[in-house]
Amino acid sequence: MKGQWVEIEFDCLPMRSISRFDAPIDASPRYEAFVRRIKAAMDKHGSHNTYYLHRGTCVFRLTNAENRGEIAFNFEGTVLTGTKDEKTRSVDLSVELLRETCGWLSQPIVEFFAESVQHAVLVEFDRYIAAGDLTKTHERIEKLNAENEAGEGFVGMYL
Repeated sequence: MKGQWVEIEFDCLPMRSISRFDAPIDASPRYEAFVRRIKAAMDKHGSHNTYYLHRGTCVFRLTNAENRGEIAFNFEGTVLTGTKDEKTRSVDLSVELLRETCGWLSQPIVEFFAESVQHAVLVEFDRYIAAGDLTKTHERIEKLNAENEAGEGFVGMYL
């Protein structure tokens, strides 16, 4: 475990890939709530250079014992990147305590680590970007720019 102080996992949904916000008629209430949260995030942050992270976990280990000193959080929310999708600009996450094995844990410490999740995800998303295929990202941005220039910024009739 040398070199990894924080363990972070998440699923990532690029907001630009979402075209509809209607859940199937037989969708569970949990899935409907998930769709509503994504829609709210898109209403707040838009879809360009925006990603929705879900099923996220962040684990801090404060001791070298497996059954002592662990603080784990769930998180979900939005990550915004710069215009070239190369660097994380900010995160807007909902964070909640999942589990802990710290007999000495108090509420101010939980709040400190919950805020630390935001900072840790910001760093980890930069690593996620770097591990991806930045060439494809650059090609996508160039294609969007070319389409925009070809249409001279025209977005629809009578607008």
